[in-house]
Formats: sequence, C-alpha cells, structure tokens
Amino acid sequence: MTDTNPSKTKCGVVAVIGAPNAGKSTLVNQLVGQKVAITSAKAQTTRARMLGIALLDQVQMILVDTPGIFAPKRRLDRAMVSAAWEGAESADAILLIVDPIKQRRHELLPLVEALEHRKERKILVLNKVDKAKKEPLLELAQELGERIPFEEVFFVSALTGDGVPEMKQALADLMPEGVWMYPEDQVSDASERLLAAEVTREQLYKQLHEELPYDSAVRPESYLQRPDGSVEIRQQIVVARESQKGIVLGKGGTRIKEIGAAARAELSEILGVKVHLFLHVKHSEGWSDDKEVFEEMGLDWVK
Repeated sequence: MTDTNPSKTKCGVVAVIGAPNAGKSTLVNQLVGQKVAITSAKAQTTRARMLGIALLDQVQMILVDTPGIFAPKRRLDRAMVSAAWEGAESADAILLIVDPIKQRRHELLPLVEALEHRKERKILVLNKVDKAKKEPLLELAQELGERIPFEEVFFVSALTGDGVPEMKQALADLMPEGVWMYPEDQVSDASERLLAAEVTREQLYKQLHEELPYDSAVRPESYLQRPDGSVEIRQQIVVARESQKGIVLGKGGTRIKEIGAAARAELSEILGVKVHLFLHVKHSEGWSDDKEVFEEMGLDWVK
C-alpha cells in the first residue's frame, strides 16, 4: 500500500478547462487511468463539475473536469458556464485544453483573455496531435504562449495517451505538500447513482448522434442493491419534444433496448456486479427550467 504519511505526500486541485469538445473528459479519464467522465463527439457533453482523482507516486491530483466554456444563452448554459468557472476557483493549477484542429476561436479567445489575469499556475495542453498538422500546431502554441505565461506547454493525444505521462508528471510537480483528500482507491467523487445516469446519457449521444438534440437528460429514479449482490437501476430519459420520444424508443422499442444493453454492460464492468437497468422515456418541454433536474445533475440553479 502507498505510504500516505502527510510529511511525504502532496495533494492539489487541477481545473481542466477549455472550449466545448476540446477533449477535457477524455484527458481526465487518461490521467485517472479509468473512466470517470463521459465522452462524446457532441459538444458540451459534460454538464456539471466532475472530480477525477489521479495518483502518481506520493501525489494525489484532484482533477475538476468542467463543462466547456462558451457563450451561454439558456438557463442550462449559464449554469454550466458558472460550474466551469467555479471549478477553477482555488485551484493549484489550471490545465487549458485546446483542440488545434477546430480551435473554436470565438470561444477560445475570450477564455484566454479571462485566464490572462488569473494567478493560478497554468499549463497549456494542445490536444489531438495524432491528427493535427505540425506547423499550425506550433504557431498556435506560440500565439497562446505570448498571451499567457504558461508553466509548460504539452502536445498530447488524450485519445491515444501520447504525451500524457510527461504532462501528468509536470502536474504532480506543481502540487503542494499535504495530506491526501481521498482514499487511495477512490477515482471520482460522483455517486454510483449519478455515474449510472451519465453512462446512459453517453449511450444516448453515441447511438443517436445528430438525431437527438442536446436538449435531453437522464434522471435517476432509483438505485437498489438486491439481496444477491446485483444492482437494480431505474432511470427516466427526458426529451424536450413529443416527437423525440419515438427517436429514443425506435421501431418496436429496439433503440431504447440497444441503449439499455450498452449502458448495462458498461455499468456491470465499472461496478463489478450484475446490473438490471430499466429505462423509460418522458416528454417534458420545460425540463431545462426544472430546479430539481439541475440539482440531480450537480448544477446550481442560475437565474
């Protein structure tokens, strides 16, 4: 077992921020060494602050995987952006993740401006180097480096893990001395109930792609341990329009069965027990203005 004597250990908070779809959740999963946050090609997948807990020798790093920062239009958007900036408060270091291919400069540049005046130590991470061209990549790194005094700049692929070990070591070096905040075997602060809802939501995005708009949610209804050790999970998939129910259900209920089967298999692997997952779909036009739904997602109610 790792010696966690406070005189030898280090522990700190790292805020992981960037524009939507920069690869923040994928990178957090790489740093932790297992899945703690859902990923999707769909922008703005992460909604609430999720903590991933990464270890390196005697160092514990509390990774705050924040929603992508963008120009908010709706109440849900405002809550997500608020959660992202709150995640950066009191951080020992900030990781700015940038997608050098899409860049999303209309969202990246205001974010850079906001970071220019923050006192936290900052590391620039240019992601997706397995797909990006070298010259534009270097030009972008130079441009951003002239704006912000980054401690270091890393070129990584969160998907393949390329460059991540070196970046993880640099982060560990920045952490202050202190006792660990979480047990050695804990990888996230998310409850199993919330994690289960997130896994199902990821399958919605993966299987329905552009068919289902961003306006959908998965609400946990019950999470029960059965006498045989298996877990019974009941969830409600909420959609904003009546017509979207048919998209989620599929012909003869085939699509929701496929979503449930994939989510069930992944949850069984994560939890290490047999999972009984029951899903149903509900149309609720005003769900994104429902305070209870916000609380279930770990978001503050923002007016």
